[in-house]
Amino acid sequence: MAEIPTSSIAGSRVLESMFGGAAGKRPKNNTKTPKNQGIAESIYWPVILPALMLVAFGLLVVWSASLTISDASFIRQLIGVAFGVIAAIAVWRFDYRSLSNLTRILLIVDIVLMVLPLIPGLGYESHGMSGWIRIPFIGLTLQPSELAKLVTIYLMAALVAQYNGRIDNIQEYLKLCLTLAVPFVLILIQPDLGTGLIILFTGAMIIIAGGAKRSWVLSTLAIMIGIIALVIISSMTEGLPHILKDYQLKRLIVFVDPSVDPTGDGYNLQQAKIAVGSGGLFGKGIGNASQAGQGFLPEAHTDFVFALLAEEFGFVGSCVLIGLFGWLMVSCIRLSQLCEQPFAKLVVVGVVSMWCFQVLQNVGMCIGLMPITGIPLPFVSFGSSSMLTQLMAVGMIQSVWRYRQSPA
Repeated sequence: MAEIPTSSIAGSRVLESMFGGAAGKRPKNNTKTPKNQGIAESIYWPVILPALMLVAFGLLVVWSASLTISDASFIRQLIGVAFGVIAAIAVWRFDYRSLSNLTRILLIVDIVLMVLPLIPGLGYESHGMSGWIRIPFIGLTLQPSELAKLVTIYLMAALVAQYNGRIDNIQEYLKLCLTLAVPFVLILIQPDLGTGLIILFTGAMIIIAGGAKRSWVLSTLAIMIGIIALVIISSMTEGLPHILKDYQLKRLIVFVDPSVDPTGDGYNLQQAKIAVGSGGLFGKGIGNASQAGQGFLPEAHTDFVFALLAEEFGFVGSCVLIGLFGWLMVSCIRLSQLCEQPFAKLVVVGVVSMWCFQVLQNVGMCIGLMPITGIPLPFVSFGSSSMLTQLMAVGMIQSVWRYRQSPA
């Protein structure tokens, strides 16, 4: 029997420490390569199936929203799905392993994507928020930071994989943290705190899964909590620099005490909770969401899409949605346990972390468990850029599966 590389053993131990249990059986070396695999063999169906169901569920919700919300264009969402499927197929066929040695290029691409909306004439503002670009000659708009999420996953996975599951040097750990800080700081300049938090959480989970010492992680977390506290205090104190925008500070205040201003800054949260609660067990039915349909719930098709879904499909429909996300993520975790190479494992960890954070944040803010941010619900929220990114992430998982058993 061929000797198992030390890096594979270390990577498996990292996944065992994160998710528990054995790392799963390792694929044999004499299996088929991607060139002579059939299509069915090169697709990881435990991820494709729940992803397709989530897309279908999302299209149903957006179609329902389009009946009463003019901005919820069902045709635009279909176009986003079409482009997303094409991009996902391209990513699936691409050998992602070639990116493991291109960390500098990935960092440059990450920076460029973050800077594009700041270029005069190219940047585009929508609903009072920057972060989009208008593609020349086509007229379509794109949010580059959505694509930057995936680039950051590849970047951090490639950097962390070099340590083979164990980061022993504090200087190397700090170097990884500083690299992650580059896209995080750039996205805050736009400003887009929601996307910044996704990138920060995703990169942090990759570093943790890559073998960072627990004491370093806890120390970093304590420092971040201290910095956040100082930022909040500074933004609330006259005469000191107000780092947070007024609306960001008000969202935090409302999160702590929703009754502070129920008709003002706390209005969205109150209406979202009413929508979720009024759905009952089986919901009001498609097109019967009174909170969204009558204009009481702002951004019902984007930021608060879960509240719209819960009102129409009720507790049962919400459980189906959460169940599909659970199926998707558990399947990805299972794949990470089957992968031999650290880079493959960490790419999957990054994608799962991105989905997990977005789901927890979007659902949590609709029921008052998380602060309100503009983070979309994967595969469900209206938005072509978000749909393109989520389907490309599915393609990333499929690429890991397709090239799991062949030499690099």
